[in-house]
Amino acid sequence: MNAKGSMERALEAYLTGNTRVEALEFSRARNEVARTGQPELVVRVELTRCAAHVASLVFDDCPGFAVLAADAGPAERAYARYLQGAVLPPSEAALLSEQHRSVATSSSPGEALAGIEDPLARLVAAGALLRGGRSQPAVIAWAAATASAQGWSRPLLAWLGVQAQRAREAGDAEEAARLQRRMDMVAGKPAP
Repeated sequence: MNAKGSMERALEAYLTGNTRVEALEFSRARNEVARTGQPELVVRVELTRCAAHVASLVFDDCPGFAVLAADAGPAERAYARYLQGAVLPPSEAALLSEQHRSVATSSSPGEALAGIEDPLARLVAAGALLRGGRSQPAVIAWAAATASAQGWSRPLLAWLGVQAQRAREAGDAEEAARLQRRMDMVAGKPAP
């Protein structure tokens, strides 16, 4: 119970941009779970942290999981590969939770993404798609709208940044400027 509460607080702190609280609560959750002596539980805590990073477009190599990968089960290894943006073979995709399995196996991942009700899972799936180079503009817009609806500033800034970059690349300076103003507002920057 302590670990679950700490993990929930760590996720909320991370998604809202409170790095100090996230680090404290994550450490507390990991320590509580480590006391059980069950590496598979610690692996899940680390993968949850990695998933929050992917949702916020922080694409690292999931160092906490990497240290424990040898103790991870097949489902956890499949999820780690999914978070890396890998296209999974059907045998591995079958090990994912239903919400992520639908995205991993769909010929239209954007439509599958729309079917995910949990906002964090939706952002994780969108991040995995972007990381794997399989994202479409609708996925990016859906992710930004999801982060916005939850008030999660960290992923919202990341997804708006992707939209602004794509607008600049398309030569749409007006849209890029609009998105930059929105990012400035989220970041608390005063209007010029």
